[in-house]
Amino acid sequence: MTINIIAGDITTAISDTIVNAANSLMLGGGGVDGAIHRAAGPALLKACYEVPEINGIRCPVGEARITEAGELNAKYIIHTVGPMYYGHKNPALALENAYRHSLQLAISHQCQSIAFPAISCGIYRYPPAQAATIAISVCNEAAFKQLDISFYLFDQSLVSIWQQALAETEQ
Repeated sequence: MTINIIAGDITTAISDTIVNAANSLMLGGGGVDGAIHRAAGPALLKACYEVPEINGIRCPVGEARITEAGELNAKYIIHTVGPMYYGHKNPALALENAYRHSLQLAISHQCQSIAFPAISCGIYRYPPAQAATIAISVCNEAAFKQLDISFYLFDQSLVSIWQQALAETEQ
């Protein structure tokens, strides 16, 4: 297993699965979610509509759902909903669960590689250093050692934060 930190656009990742920082409806939006939907094309939106809704929600906070990847260089898209940092009663646990459930779905679908964005670090305002520590910690759990994990981060400050979190786990 390896963990790679990459400065770049997650829609260009070549991976068995790409994780989408989705909203609970899974129908596209802004940030990473919108970029993934635009790059994947209409097949992704169609696949998302096929995910059953329960009380108006396709994917609750901290959970994950899997669909085909449309036109992206992946077999699957795993949609996960991270917590809003302000307003969630336990944002750390919800963020851990978003990463953990995404990794579990990848393994259950025989994936060998997975590409993540910085879940909840955009408009959901999760402090990046805390988010990186949680993300790297979950990815380092023994249950996920068989996966090649990449983080695609959109700016150099996030790359530095994730690299520091990774270096701290290797000490």
